[in-house]
Amino acid sequence: TGLSIIAAFSVNYFSPNGIALVGQWDISQGVVRAIGKNDVVMDELEIDDVTHAKTLFDTGNVLFVDARSFDDFNDGHVKGAVSLPVGEYDDQIESFLELHDLDIPIVTYCSGRTCEDSHHLAQLLMERGYMNISVMVDGFPGWEAEGYPID
Repeated sequence: TGLSIIAAFSVNYFSPNGIALVGQWDISQGVVRAIGKNDVVMDELEIDDVTHAKTLFDTGNVLFVDARSFDDFNDGHVKGAVSLPVGEYDDQIESFLELHDLDIPIVTYCSGRTCEDSHHLAQLLMERGYMNISVMVDGFPGWEAEGYPID
């Protein structure tokens, strides 16, 4: 039995799709996630106060990018945001690149602190050369709850 447990942990450790054994489950600390080898959450990019995101929005110089599905985006989104769903990234990135310069400040968001899509999208955009990126961890629900502008 002990050998089986050791074997199971070893396979899990070396598997690229292994299950994370530790995680961050406190929403007050940021995005809830299992912390594993494929962790996409970059804490240093997080805007953990939606009022700070609103301050950036008010400058008029920041592009808000919605990582949620097209359906969720169409049901409501940050006013003026553009949709770039993580699940449609490969199909949509070329047109996004044509419309938005690499030096534009970007705030990605998704469905809140239980959603990693905004972090994943931020990582994908950084790989394409966008470097001025932040992630609004409270996402659209946090924005909407504050009564901030939506479409």
